[in-house]
Amino acid sequence: MAHSQKIAGELKVSERQVVATAALLAEGATVPFIARYRKEATGSLDEVAIAAIRDRLGELERLDERRAAILESLRERELLTDDLSRVIAASETMTALEDVYAPFRPRRRTRATIAREAGLEPLADLLFSDQARVNPQTAAVSFVNPDKGVADVDAALAGARDILAERFSDDRTARASLRKLFWD
Repeated sequence: MAHSQKIAGELKVSERQVVATAALLAEGATVPFIARYRKEATGSLDEVAIAAIRDRLGELERLDERRAAILESLRERELLTDDLSRVIAASETMTALEDVYAPFRPRRRTRATIAREAGLEPLADLLFSDQARVNPQTAAVSFVNPDKGVADVDAALAGARDILAERFSDDRTARASLRKLFWD
């Protein structure tokens, strides 16, 4: 379905009115100008309807651009299937489109990810556990491994902190508690 048909159906105006309004907007005409001086072209649409057409056209154009970017990303990584392509094409809102793409989105490489790859997650677990009597410096000594990028005790502790910070930032309850403590 063309954008003009979709917008006409949503706004309960004729497709001809949408096409004419879109053409005037593309030429650079402003909403007030179109409403006052181009009534014959738009079928006497008011400023509210013209603005709604302009806004919806913009939304649909952004949706098309995002859809194309997602399809290209999936194609480059050889993840695009016919079914996935159909679902993406059928997505009518940005939220629906992003929900479809979410499982395929490339994950960024965080400092916590790098620390996990270096084998520092057990250190983070140990430091976070209820064993408050653990000396962090002493515990970190056994995790020093220059081959994995952990040059010294400070690097091991920094990696463990990164892992814990990511855990806390992903914890909805912790974020809500901190928000309440500092902003409410």
